[in-house]
Amino acid sequence: MTVFVFLLLLLSAAWIIVLDARGKISVISKWNVWYVGLLLPHILLVTVIGTRYIELWALVPLFLFSAYCLVRMHFCPVLRDESDNIRLLVMIGGRKIILLGLASFLLQCMAYLLLWKPFQMFAVLAVPTEILIIDAVITGIYVLLLLLNGLARILFTSRRLGIIRRVVFFLTWWIPVFNIIMILYFCRLVRWEYDHEYNKVMLNRVRVDSQVCATRYPLLLVHGFGFRDLKYLNYWGRIPREIMRNGARVYYGHQEAMGTIEDNAGEMKARIFEILEETHCGKVNIIAHSKGGLDARYLISELHMGPYIASLTTISTPHRGSELLDVLTKIPDRKYRKICSVIDRHFRKIGDRNPDCYTSSRQMKPSYAEEFNSRVKDDDGVYYQSYAIVMRNMFSDSLLCIPNAILKHVCGPNDGLVCIDSAKWGDFRGVLSNKYRRGISHGDIIDLKREDIRGFDVMEQYVKIISELKEHNF
Repeated sequence: MTVFVFLLLLLSAAWIIVLDARGKISVISKWNVWYVGLLLPHILLVTVIGTRYIELWALVPLFLFSAYCLVRMHFCPVLRDESDNIRLLVMIGGRKIILLGLASFLLQCMAYLLLWKPFQMFAVLAVPTEILIIDAVITGIYVLLLLLNGLARILFTSRRLGIIRRVVFFLTWWIPVFNIIMILYFCRLVRWEYDHEYNKVMLNRVRVDSQVCATRYPLLLVHGFGFRDLKYLNYWGRIPREIMRNGARVYYGHQEAMGTIEDNAGEMKARIFEILEETHCGKVNIIAHSKGGLDARYLISELHMGPYIASLTTISTPHRGSELLDVLTKIPDRKYRKICSVIDRHFRKIGDRNPDCYTSSRQMKPSYAEEFNSRVKDDDGVYYQSYAIVMRNMFSDSLLCIPNAILKHVCGPNDGLVCIDSAKWGDFRGVLSNKYRRGISHGDIIDLKREDIRGFDVMEQYVKIISELKEHNF
């Protein structure tokens, strides 16, 4: 090899490295997979064969390019993106490394089948057996390190994988074929998660100054049955932080978890006057989930708080009751009261002053809802709107699979606790779900599990609801 050819190859390798570092090209993209996936693991074998025909120094450009590719694959599989989010870069980089490792494994198998056996290529070239063994070991380590690096990245950074999937993988990673299927499934989930969060980051960046949730009146978030507004365990998950980032002023109802409609409405009344004194806004917008919507309706009509409420948005509220309570109350009354007393005892420990599980649960029965609706009339000065939620099947939510199956048999599509027709009240804005088989559950709509659901962004849904309130000058 002449000095001129050597310098040309060296400059070419350096130029490719510079272009890659500047993001103009990618040395680990599809066009280069034949090199990094097929030839790079055999750099030792190439050196042994190459030195028979050329000097070792002539292979410097190849060594330089190969070393750069190795470093690039393992440490910077994705150089940058517009989100500037380190976690997303590490996660999507892990997916890229895994796919590259699987591609390398497939290419090595193809090379063995197509070249080794039929043509006995290495025998023709008279490569020592020791070199072939070392080459095979290096290739195996090369593929294994790619897979381990990629898996470590996504297992430590992905939020969508969850604990259960991780546990299943650690218990079954040694099963051939099944482990490959699991890895590919993980890569698919990571792709969805990256797209979801990347789009979210870009959307927030676009509307950073728009304050789309800056409503005229502050927001009062009212929780449902069996929960409290705890300081370190927010009933609404990541939703408050998202809407506050977009300009919302957020307050909480702080009513009791097991309180009756009447007791909770009384506590909310006092809370609203506190908010009005602090903000001097004159009114509040209430967004209520589940039984919280019944508490709010009683507050407005029976406690004459209509002049202080601009709007009431109910989400999955059992306005016409939940048939699930008819099923539960078939338990003998004495036993049902005993169960409720145990529940009350536990909720006193977390802050309820007057828990009444027996009464408050029965207030969600269809028979009670009929009487409640005939007595509690809407206030003409308040804007009422509602949303329903639906699970596609009983496996959409492991916590609500049995209730969903029961209600589906009794009253049709539901979210695991409330059927669609029961959730309708005032201006019904529709059924919230996604186009995939999972659907949305009663807990999903308040971000109970802090889980990103494919095809449905719960935080963005609340941004939309509140921005529409803003458009109506609420």
